[in-house]
Amino acid sequence: MTDDALREAMSRVRTEVGKAVVGQDRAVTGMLVALLARGHVLLEGVPGVAKTLLVRAFSRALDLSTTRIQFTPDLMPGDVSGSLVYDARSGEFEFREGPVFTHVLLADEINRTPPKTQAALLEAMEERQVSADGVTRPLPDPFLVAATQNPIEHEGTYSLPEAQLDRFLLKLVVDVPDRDAEVMLLRRHADGFSPRDLDAAGVQTAVAIEDVHAAQSAAAAVTVDDDVLAYVVDLARATRSAPSVLLGVSPRATTALLAAAKAWAWLGGYPAITPDHVQTMLVPVWRHRLRLRPEAEIEGVSPDAVLRSVQQQTRVPI
Repeated sequence: MTDDALREAMSRVRTEVGKAVVGQDRAVTGMLVALLARGHVLLEGVPGVAKTLLVRAFSRALDLSTTRIQFTPDLMPGDVSGSLVYDARSGEFEFREGPVFTHVLLADEINRTPPKTQAALLEAMEERQVSADGVTRPLPDPFLVAATQNPIEHEGTYSLPEAQLDRFLLKLVVDVPDRDAEVMLLRRHADGFSPRDLDAAGVQTAVAIEDVHAAQSAAAAVTVDDDVLAYVVDLARATRSAPSVLLGVSPRATTALLAAAKAWAWLGGYPAITPDHVQTMLVPVWRHRLRLRPEAEIEGVSPDAVLRSVQQQTRVPI
């Protein structure tokens, strides 16, 4: 399949997801970018904005297996990655795979489980593997973690550690749909739509797994000039010296921004990334990687505002 055909197929993914999810085109595009860049997504939004349905429909449109884990305070690491189980017949311990062995892992309300259990995802997200009893087991390819969290309710939650946040390529804010989209949503429900039945919604596979692999390779092959690379580094260095920032972005964040910009450029049909592609992906890739000073948080400064300021003050290559 040619690059143009692959891009057309990826565009059909948006159409298929739209059969089940209304008014979340930006979030769907963000998940496509993460998939192409081999990254993971943190979906933040209040309850009821279809975060779970979005992930399920996205997986269906791409013919990817998906597993949901409801993160709770009593969830153990083995409940995520798997554990050794004694087999009475053989008299030996055997590894029982956990729900992480899937293409798309929906980590629902990830901040409701302690850091000890959150840490069970670190190796899986970074290395695409699970190690247990001295044996390393690869995860399916592609592998994407789509984690959700509620930005309003904090009782009974645990802040995600910096190491965990840094594993997410993008943090996407899933907003309440606009008026017209919400009217359309109500019309669908009035006509009998059930978010639990994707078959009835007509969501079909638009892209095969082998095409996903081909699209990932094509996105990675997008070229980049040295001036644009220097621009990414200048943006990163500007976050580290911003007065409102306690901890700026790391070198891992620069590579994440580069990968996301490549995926965005490929989706748009560009053979090389431009500063515009970098600027488009800057906020969703870096907003969760900044740690603001306490006094800045008290004053209501947001990471998004800091990044927009950094972008405005950093020289753009011509």
